[in-house]
Amino acid sequence: MAAKTDLCIPVCEDRSEHGQVSIEEDVDYSQRGQWLRAAVLGATDGLVSVASLMMGIGAVKQDVRVMIITGFAGLVAGACSMAIGEFVSVYSQRDVEVAQMKRDNIIEKEALPNPIQAAVASALAFMVGAIMPLLAAAFVVDHKVRLGVVVATVSLALVVFGWIGAVLGKTPVVKSSVRILVGGWIAMGITFGLTKWIGSAGL
Repeated sequence: MAAKTDLCIPVCEDRSEHGQVSIEEDVDYSQRGQWLRAAVLGATDGLVSVASLMMGIGAVKQDVRVMIITGFAGLVAGACSMAIGEFVSVYSQRDVEVAQMKRDNIIEKEALPNPIQAAVASALAFMVGAIMPLLAAAFVVDHKVRLGVVVATVSLALVVFGWIGAVLGKTPVVKSSVRILVGGWIAMGITFGLTKWIGSAGL
């Protein structure tokens, strides 16, 4: 009986190790999915924010240079804002986790979130989305055509981002794409309409 017991022990340990590897793989996959989804959301934010800003200035100014400079300023300001906000948020989360580890007498630095990495990733994601309407408007001379090209480019990008977000979040693709597309249209439409009204009212 003693010999049988000795043989069973390594088998149980081997199963436990396989279980741990499986759990670690699941955790790594989940973390990668969260990072990808956050990147898509950041790019969508940059796309809609800068496009709406450009549509707003395009409602009262026909100069392509003014529109591009305004959009670029929005890109820089938005990327900085996203980076600072993400840095503060992740650093606060890190402080909470460190305090909890100290109370539990556990030190696992590898498991702690990296605020600098999160800030850079957030800023880059915002810039990827924000650069699209800028590139779309930069080479179009006619004002009305330029606005149409910006709307078309943003619409296509929103559908793609909605599709990617749906795949990562395992949600209906069509519903997700339509929702984000309509949201982008509303944002650009409101910005364009209000700016046009304020400009025509001479406020």
